[in-house]
Amino acid sequence: MPALDLLMLPLREPERLGSLTPGQWDLLVRQGRRADLLARMAERIDAAGRWADVPPEVARHLWSMQLLARRQHEELRHETQQLLRVFGQAGLPLVLLKGAAYVLQGLRVGEGRMVSDIDILVPRERLAEVESALMLSGWVSTNTNAYDQRYYRTWMHELPPMRHLRRGTVLDVHHALVPLSGRLRADPSAMLGDIRPIPGHPGVHALAPVDMVLHSAAHLYAEGELELGCRGLLDIELLVGEFGQDPAFWPALTARATALHWERPLAQALVYLDELLRTPLPPEARDWAARAHRRWAPGWRGRLLDAMYRRALRPDHHSLSDHWTALARAGLYVRGHWLRMPPWLLAGHLARKSLMALRAPRGATEN
Repeated sequence: MPALDLLMLPLREPERLGSLTPGQWDLLVRQGRRADLLARMAERIDAAGRWADVPPEVARHLWSMQLLARRQHEELRHETQQLLRVFGQAGLPLVLLKGAAYVLQGLRVGEGRMVSDIDILVPRERLAEVESALMLSGWVSTNTNAYDQRYYRTWMHELPPMRHLRRGTVLDVHHALVPLSGRLRADPSAMLGDIRPIPGHPGVHALAPVDMVLHSAAHLYAEGELELGCRGLLDIELLVGEFGQDPAFWPALTARATALHWERPLAQALVYLDELLRTPLPPEARDWAARAHRRWAPGWRGRLLDAMYRRALRPDHHSLSDHWTALARAGLYVRGHWLRMPPWLLAGHLARKSLMALRAPRGATEN
């Protein structure tokens, strides 16, 4: 398989950018765009003070994405204040997930991280109350199909996306971290019971560091559409790199994974960090991941799954693909659905969606 060295260069060794040829710069921009990493590259080049090594025509691409990411971060801060009013009236903490939590905490993983929507976590028993409050504040569901609404509310871990009528921002309201119908289960009350306030943002919270890593790993494990899988893997690398400076982090992470029965997604994420990105991991963490990964994915099935992930976790660009990449992506797409739903539900869901697609007017699209 082609190496990821060129894509990783501005993120890890920006001082070497002056050695790139025009052809390599062209390829780097194309790979970075497919991976949604151009803004992150720009931030790293900024921090290293290496813009003099970047050709002007390349810098324009990087600057434009950097400006877009920074604008999204400003919109996030404004939108967070609007959400605080809703949650304050409901007497609930505002708990941010994923990119929104990374950015507001000032974590390194948030630098240049695109945040096109805002993910929040609420207790399931307060879901109806929160949804009503959001609707009164101008948020509406983007999906009006009755079947999809029932599917989301009965089987999934979140409501259909909501969009604000005036501001146009998109909100994903989670009541769990993984689908209720999936094979990977977790009681979100354990993570909600250990949320941490975000300094400088009164009333706003994030998951505990170990839970942020586990949530990201679980998302990568159960996701069937991995076009941005490389970005997700890099998110985990940056999270463990920053949190892992505390010696107590790694034992706490593996203990939390065991308590939640999420050893498999964590082990898989750490193994691919080691194999694909050559992330420096503590020997004990690397050994734990290797043992757990072999236990959960033994024999030929494990080797097949590894071969598929090694392809699908690369950016979706022809220079990073081989003859088997398309098949690997298709296989993991099917696996993602298999992990999210039991066979009887999956069969009925696919049959229903196929029938709906056949009946839809020509040119109509689904949300």
